[in-house]
Amino acid sequence: MRILLAICISFVATTLFAQHYYLFAGTYTSGKSKGIYVYDFDATNGQVKWVSNTDSSANPSFLTLAPDGKHLYAVNEVSRQQAGFVAAYSFDPGTGKLSFINKQSSGSENPCHVSITQNGKWLAVANYTGGSLAVFPINTDGSIEPFTQHIIHTGKGINPQRQEKPHVHSVFFSPDNTFLLSPDLGLDQVYVYQFKKGDNKPLTPAPVPYAATEPGTGPRHLEFSSNGRFVYLVEELGGAVSVFTYHDGILKPIQRIFTHPDDYKGQPGSADIHLSPDGKFLYASNRGDENNLAIFSVAASTGKLTLAGYQSTGGEQPRNFMIDPTGKYLLVAHQKTSNIVIFKRDATSGLLQKTNEFEIPNAVCLKMLPR
Repeated sequence: MRILLAICISFVATTLFAQHYYLFAGTYTSGKSKGIYVYDFDATNGQVKWVSNTDSSANPSFLTLAPDGKHLYAVNEVSRQQAGFVAAYSFDPGTGKLSFINKQSSGSENPCHVSITQNGKWLAVANYTGGSLAVFPINTDGSIEPFTQHIIHTGKGINPQRQEKPHVHSVFFSPDNTFLLSPDLGLDQVYVYQFKKGDNKPLTPAPVPYAATEPGTGPRHLEFSSNGRFVYLVEELGGAVSVFTYHDGILKPIQRIFTHPDDYKGQPGSADIHLSPDGKFLYASNRGDENNLAIFSVAASTGKLTLAGYQSTGGEQPRNFMIDPTGKYLLVAHQKTSNIVIFKRDATSGLLQKTNEFEIPNAVCLKMLPR
């Protein structure tokens, strides 16, 4: 009986422990922020508790976690000697603390997004102001080698204020890691590169090297469906989501739907986009005058979207947001009001209800890791 009781207690404890996640927050450090913050997130009730933060870091605005959970990588969104940086940190799951390893030049100014391959051996970085992207080998100790390839886009779009030159806004590896997709806000294109992980210079233009969006729409971030059949692209300047079918690096448009009501007259400022873990709902954040999330239901067979509603985010300038791995909660980072707002998510309707909020200076990016 005692053995059975001990097994039951152990099972309950393990289950509860699995509901805890490390929450990482990237920030801009122009104000009170010290860089990257680490919290404990309890998925049973949506509560958070501070764990640690870096002592200093220069605008670690966007983060990515290594597959082993022991390393974190952050862009340093700065322009020093005509280039920003990408930095490597080791992470101790026992203490919840980050330790700086090294950093490398990103190749150009103001890197704003970073992605890692499934095997944890390559990083890709998007340089917004420099209009370029670069790839970096990762050593076995988690440190970053200098980039082996730096690709500079050329051209301009139709918006003279925002599209005067290329602005590479993000980089995403395809689910099978054989392609890299890179939305360029300045050129209204999603560039597609073949990725060969065994090559020193792993990127080459795909047979169909890009997918074009409508002129002036400014593609920003994208999301693959869990089955890899569809890609959802949020347009910062157009205030819409473009839906594509995807197969072997080829994107074919099938739908474009706005992230705001038909009677909205303000300037769109869409930022981030994510699917719920079950793939049934898609969320897109809007900044500017809206400061909300557009909520869409997803048709499983066609991938197309239907508007389900809107939700005020409870702050100003919602940048990155995320849905926790359980699908129960959605967390929004607000850059201007320096708060993270936590919403309980209805899995049936996709709608949201605010449950909690806490402060992080100049919050931008959120990532989670199981404890």
